[in-house]
Amino acid sequence: MTTRYIKLQLFESMSGYTAKAIRRKIEEGVWIEGREFKRAPDGHILVDLKGYESWVENPRQAALAR
Repeated sequence: MTTRYIKLQLFESMSGYTAKAIRRKIEEGVWIEGREFKRAPDGHILVDLKGYESWVENPRQAALAR
């Protein structure tokens, strides 16, 4: 089974980005809800691994979408 959405703590250990850095990307509109992350029904921020990969692989396209 492959997990698409993961909590910030796990993403932090996998990627090296701190939870604070991710929250800042969300606040500044660099990461968009429904594209790079989603909010779980309980309010937790979940990183969309497919969205993250697209953001890394296509930085120009992600910047244009803002």
